[in-house]
Amino acid sequence: MDYMKLEAIAMPVLISGLVLFMGFIVWDLARKSKAGGFGTSILFFALGLGVVGFVIKTVAVALIE
Repeated sequence: MDYMKLEAIAMPVLISGLVLFMGFIVWDLARKSKAGGFGTSILFFALGLGVVGFVIKTVAVALIE
């Protein structure tokens, strides 16, 4: 397996793991701060915007190439 194939497999897997870990951190932060349902949804909405931005960037780069 050459470097390019390894990178093509590892990058999405590692970024997905990072997003899941960040989701756990936000959930734990919301639970410990007693944010409630609305506060928790706002926190996850902000995290979701970052993830959606990353996905849009990835799709845009793929379309340009």
